[in-house]
Amino acid sequence: APSLSLSRSRSPSRSPSRSSSSSSLIRSKIKELIDANQVLVFSKSFCPFCVKVKELFKELNVKCNAIELDLMEDGTNYQDLLHEMTGQKTVPNVFINKKHIGGCDKTMKAHKDGVLQKLLGEGSEVFDYDLIVIGGGSGGLACSKKTAALGKKVMVLDYVVPTPKGTTWGLGGTCVNVGCIPKKLMHQTALLGTAMEDARKFGWEFSDQVTHNWETMRTAVNNYIGSLNWGYRVSLRDKNVNYVNAYAEFVEPHKIKIEQLEAGTPGRLKVTAKSTESDEIIEGEYNTVLIAVGRDACTGKIGLDKAGVEVNAKNGKIPVNDEEQTNVPHIYAIGDILEGKWELTPVAIQAGKLLARRLFAGATLKCDYVNVPTTVFTPMEYGSCGYPEEKAVEIYGQENLEIYHSLFWPLEFTVPGRDNNKCYAKIICNNLDNERVIGFHYLGPNAGEVTQGFGAAMKCGITKDQLDNTIGIHPTCAEIFTTMEVTKSSG
Repeated sequence: APSLSLSRSRSPSRSPSRSSSSSSLIRSKIKELIDANQVLVFSKSFCPFCVKVKELFKELNVKCNAIELDLMEDGTNYQDLLHEMTGQKTVPNVFINKKHIGGCDKTMKAHKDGVLQKLLGEGSEVFDYDLIVIGGGSGGLACSKKTAALGKKVMVLDYVVPTPKGTTWGLGGTCVNVGCIPKKLMHQTALLGTAMEDARKFGWEFSDQVTHNWETMRTAVNNYIGSLNWGYRVSLRDKNVNYVNAYAEFVEPHKIKIEQLEAGTPGRLKVTAKSTESDEIIEGEYNTVLIAVGRDACTGKIGLDKAGVEVNAKNGKIPVNDEEQTNVPHIYAIGDILEGKWELTPVAIQAGKLLARRLFAGATLKCDYVNVPTTVFTPMEYGSCGYPEEKAVEIYGQENLEIYHSLFWPLEFTVPGRDNNKCYAKIICNNLDNERVIGFHYLGPNAGEVTQGFGAAMKCGITKDQLDNTIGIHPTCAEIFTTMEVTKSSG
């Protein structure tokens, strides 16, 4: 490795309080430290840029010797001599294999350009990938593709052990295989059934014998899911992401093992159950058992304990900071496995993209987990964005909130005589901030389409006055939010 040049053409005048002998001693000590350490950082304990550089080497699993100048009695003299020797007055002042790198910005750029890894040379562990993603769900796919687009080497490992036994999942995670996509398509099936019931009231005449073929619907839905699975694989290939359909497990903090699993064939399970109403014991043999008790984070068997990652033992979820960083600095978590965060596809996608940009493009933008528009696709759809009323009261206090609400009757419900007392709209406004809308709630038709637009408005900081000055589209359900007058405080 190139050695540090100690020559200087112009030197600042020495401090009168520093003797020539002490300067020589300090200069010798600095040279000794540089020679003895592969990575040396002259730092100050309170400096955020120094912390950032030290965290970088920690993430790279590279031992870094930090000299905290502010904690040394003669730290100022060290810094003055470093200025003379390198031309750099500020900290951090980084050296690798006797070569002067520079401050925080130059160190981060060297890392981004791959120069840092080359300088570390044989003294550091060489990794096969810049990023390995465990789990090919929405968040993992988004993060991997964005990282690859930034010129980094990426691998995605994805394997699901589903029920019933013998079935398989394609690439795409819960959303594509058993979540958002099949859910919304089957929800549409149900809406069409309701629409046929209403149709006669609007003059449509057809036979009383109307039937639904479940197998036709199931085949059509599964065919569409299969096309998405294939599309994701093609997309990863086009982005030069190495995708492997295999189960991943940590064996060390920076090492992952890949235990290809067999799909198997449907077997039969003997099930024994006790009635909750009597002492009756029920037994039977089945090849599929459904236990509807919630969702499993599936983190228990991937070796997180070997990597030192903290996990909530009760639910398998992973606590992270506001940058999705676990307690192990080089391991991040996004998506449904996060403790206390939304289990939503677009949230995972957004978090994945932003994480890739922060890790490999020097960006700083973090994922917003508050202003998240979402919808429940039940027969009467529900949409929301921002805070629920209870959380808003907890944060801001009841006296600082104004809550507007209204029942409404969609025009489409009038002719068929559907219930005129089921659809509901509510907004929660912060009086301390010009009645800014901090919570949006809607129960009615097309909740997803309605909520998406208001979600964008809330991201822009919309206020109640701005809603009032917005011209509504008549006759629609969404226009109710431009004419709300009744408040909860009025009784």
